[in-house]
Amino acid sequence: MRGIGSFYTVLCAEDGLRYTLRAQKKLRHQKLTPMVGDRVRFTPGEAGDNGWIEEILPRKSEMLRPSVANCDMLMLVVASVPHPDMLLIDKLILRATRGNMTPVICVNKIDLGGELEAAIRAEYAGTQLRVFAVSAVTGEGIDALRAAMRGMVTCLAGQSAVGKSSLINALFGFDLETGGLSRKTERGRHTTRRAEMMEADGMLVLDTPGFSLLEVEPGLEPQAFAQLYPEYNALSCGCRFQPCLHDREPGCAVHAAVDAGQLSAVRWARYRELLAEVKENWKGRYV
Repeated sequence: MRGIGSFYTVLCAEDGLRYTLRAQKKLRHQKLTPMVGDRVRFTPGEAGDNGWIEEILPRKSEMLRPSVANCDMLMLVVASVPHPDMLLIDKLILRATRGNMTPVICVNKIDLGGELEAAIRAEYAGTQLRVFAVSAVTGEGIDALRAAMRGMVTCLAGQSAVGKSSLINALFGFDLETGGLSRKTERGRHTTRRAEMMEADGMLVLDTPGFSLLEVEPGLEPQAFAQLYPEYNALSCGCRFQPCLHDREPGCAVHAAVDAGQLSAVRWARYRELLAEVKENWKGRYV
């Protein structure tokens, strides 16, 4: 459920109790570190001693940032304030897809206006990415969001101060600490300090710390990167060259669709920025 230092809180499926455990050294030798969301085998401690995590069961999904495992859905929370970093969102979508999680976007704070929701729906048209619009303040859209999360293990991720903890409070009636923007920097204050899994209404939800920096996943081959964009894959058969990276190639069907206004120009610009980073990493992979 959470980890603090070398101690891990585990919820037992058999008795419903929580145990504080440490990881056995053999896991370190296996280069395994427990992650929030892991399913484990453990031995409880006796006489006040901490027990031990003995085995980490195979993960059906995982991400290293945020560091979580076995999540079904990665909910990327954005808001008009603070200004959304859509390049960060694109990176998280890529990591979720490669990590076997379903990414969705949740636009919070729609009580401040609906411009961001409209812009995001336009940018991601053709991706089949689900977009939810909610307000943790007024409760608008909360019921639909809760219905989408039912039966799922959901991880919330995004920048600080977009309202992840406030959303969880609105969804489940919790009283998690919430923050806001720093008056000096206009950046979010970190109120969630570590990933933690919570039970609510038959669901499991993870709150994670906000962050603003995320590198492109290392070791990603450029052509594999291009295939992570479903709206581009749908047009790639019309490209003059095969395979096509949809960058500067002549006769690129994706470029033509962007010029015709059928695909988002700003999302394509971010794609090309990320592609340049992927190419650079791939070129230096043996250095």
